[in-house]
Amino acid sequence: MQWLMRSRVLWGIHKSLHAFHPAPPPLRCQSLSGVGAPRWNDQDIPKEFNFASYVVDYWVQMEKEGKRGPEPALWWINNQGDEVKWSFSEIKDLSCRVANILTQTCSLQQGDHLALILPRVPEWWLVALGCIRTGIIFIPGTTQLKAKDILYRLQVSKAKAVVTTDTVVSEIDSVVSECPALKTKLLVSDHSLHGWLDLRSLIRSASPEHTCIKSKTKDPMIIFFTSGTTGLPKMAKHSHGLALRSYLPTCRKLMRLKKSDVFWCVSDPGWILAAVGGLFEPWTAGCTLFIHHLPQFDPKVIIKALLEYPITHCIAAPSVFRMILQEKIPRFPTLKHCFTGGESLLVEEFEKWKKQTGILLHEIYGQSETGVTCSVLQEMKIKPGSMGKAISPFDVQIIDDKGNVLPPNTEGNIGIRIKPTRPVGLFMYYKDNPQKTAEVECGEFYNTGDRATMDAEGYIWFLGRSDDVIMSSGYRIGPSEVENALAEHPAVAESAVVSSPDPTRGEVVKAFVVLNPPFRSHDQNQLTKELQQHVRAVTAPYKYPRKVEFVPELPKTITGKIKRAELRKKEFGQM
Repeated sequence: MQWLMRSRVLWGIHKSLHAFHPAPPPLRCQSLSGVGAPRWNDQDIPKEFNFASYVVDYWVQMEKEGKRGPEPALWWINNQGDEVKWSFSEIKDLSCRVANILTQTCSLQQGDHLALILPRVPEWWLVALGCIRTGIIFIPGTTQLKAKDILYRLQVSKAKAVVTTDTVVSEIDSVVSECPALKTKLLVSDHSLHGWLDLRSLIRSASPEHTCIKSKTKDPMIIFFTSGTTGLPKMAKHSHGLALRSYLPTCRKLMRLKKSDVFWCVSDPGWILAAVGGLFEPWTAGCTLFIHHLPQFDPKVIIKALLEYPITHCIAAPSVFRMILQEKIPRFPTLKHCFTGGESLLVEEFEKWKKQTGILLHEIYGQSETGVTCSVLQEMKIKPGSMGKAISPFDVQIIDDKGNVLPPNTEGNIGIRIKPTRPVGLFMYYKDNPQKTAEVECGEFYNTGDRATMDAEGYIWFLGRSDDVIMSSGYRIGPSEVENALAEHPAVAESAVVSSPDPTRGEVVKAFVVLNPPFRSHDQNQLTKELQQHVRAVTAPYKYPRKVEFVPELPKTITGKIKRAELRKKEFGQM
């Protein structure tokens, strides 16, 4: 972090935020030479698009022409009082240096894979942009991943490079010998480490001169690992269209960001929300992206930041708003709009947030495969419990298992039309998994696997997940990942993992465990703690079962499949 603080002097970063300027006219599709081009609509999709050159570099030109004020593009803080502010010009300079490091020092080429496992530090954004500039496909991952998780991700993705921080080094080094494709390890730290390239030192000496690739809109850009109930996580591959979607007129209506706004996305950088809400959305609008390091979640820290900094927009998982509501909160002086998604909030919680803060909480819905799919836009009337309407160019319908559109107010699957034209922003396919890709194609639709109803006005009510994936505090957890971890403990004969209601997190992981005979007489409280610690040690800590129930046997079908739906209904009192 020391070099970042020094960079404030080296690149003339302002120490204080000056008065905000009025927002410019809507961002148009035009080259930096000033040659105009038609503004894109939701259906007229350009053949070429690159977020770094079309968006970031556009705002660099606006700064040079005096059409964007002194407000930073990136504003980063931590609990120790450190602060980093970068303009778009400085971000371009630094991300071009990273692009040169990736292609020259690391010998990576367009289409190669890079695993990006960093916390909320400014380098995450530099590496992401460096990858976009060079056509290197980056794969975000949370720093909570353990050796087993990392091994799987590095092996199946065939990543040639990894960028991480001190806390994850030992996990990676313990499995690197089993990852033949991995050639380069880059470390973000104030300290050098044998066997790792020092990214901060390399940035200081790298050239800022770089020519961005001319990427096609349909070229691959980013991969997200997404969990399912059976098997291991899948690789959802997205094109540059994911970034382009934030550029389209209807999507601009979602948050209505202006250049004068300060936007805070409280999301782990390992998830798609960080890419869409913490990169593409705010910088497409040319506004300030606010980032708090937040090594550990603390509602008091979030409240303090909302009171002390001029944050106008905030997006976070429902659990964040639940925890804030448990504190004594005043009105936030500059906050105007809040958004939430990833799991359900109770109607009462929306009302309580409005009563205590005076701000409406707008719900959004999406997946790793889709980005933002539907939402309650600011001009829409709010129907309590509904997550709003589809956002163009997505045509969202409620379908049956054969892809037939169901009538209003009928329960079915949330489907996104992919024929005759696959909409921009939807994932390309599950990489190296054509079977899973085919399974989610249902007639003319992509079947999200989520259950919902839609009324005659197009408002959608989410009912639950048909594939048993657990959404807890914004994290997407596949039961099989937890069950596999539990199976490694000698006490566990078999287990079934489902979601369970929780007043704070909405849902938590619960494990029903059948013990091996030698362990059936053990103290169950002690054994619960032991199993929880075991899961935390072998996989990402957010996956561990916060609830454990020991049972003599698991409910199964005649073919031996575990009836998770039966267990889940029991948890939610639906039987």
